[in-house]
Amino acid sequence: MRISGYMLGFMLTFFGVAAAAEASVQVSFTAPEHYTDAEMRRSAAEPTGLKTTLTGIESHLKALGERYLPADQVLKIEVLDIDLAGRYEPGRPFAYDVRVMRETEWPRIKLRYTLQNKAGTVLAQGEETLRDQNYLHHVSNYRAPDDLRYEKAMLDDWFQARLASRPGAQSVSSRPGN
Repeated sequence: MRISGYMLGFMLTFFGVAAAAEASVQVSFTAPEHYTDAEMRRSAAEPTGLKTTLTGIESHLKALGERYLPADQVLKIEVLDIDLAGRYEPGRPFAYDVRVMRETEWPRIKLRYTLQNKAGTVLAQGEETLRDQNYLHHVSNYRAPDDLRYEKAMLDDWFQARLASRPGAQSVSSRPGN
C-alpha cells in the first residue's frame, strides 16, 4: 500500500497533535486500594471494578483538559480519595450488584492539582474535596448506563469553576442551563 506524501504529512500532523493534546493533562492516583469507595462493582466476580473507576475518571479529566485548556498549559492532578455516589446494600437478593442512590450518599473526590504553562510557571494550584450533595436533583448530560455520571458532572462543575474560567480557556458545562 502506497501513501502519498500529503497523506503521510496529514497522518503525522494528526497523530502528533493528538499525542501533544493528551500530554496536557497528567492524572495520578495515590494509594487507590485505600480509597473510601471506588469499586464500581462489589461482587468478587468482577475484580476490575477499581480499575474501571480509575480509568473512567482519568479519561474524563484528560478529555476536559484536552478540550478546554489552552495548548500551552499543563494540568497535573493527583487523586487522593474517591467516594462514589450511592452504596451497595447487602442482603438484597437478585440485586447484590446494584448501587442504591440516596441523598445522604453523595459523590466525593479529594484531589490535588497544579496548572502551569509549558515554561513551568504555576498558574493555579490547590487541594480540594469535591462534593455534590444535591447530585440527585441536578439534570446532567450523562445518563445511564454511565456508572460515573454523577462523578463526571461533579468534575465538570469543578473544572468550570477552577480551570475553564481562566483567561484563554473555553467554557464547559455538563448541566443544561449552566
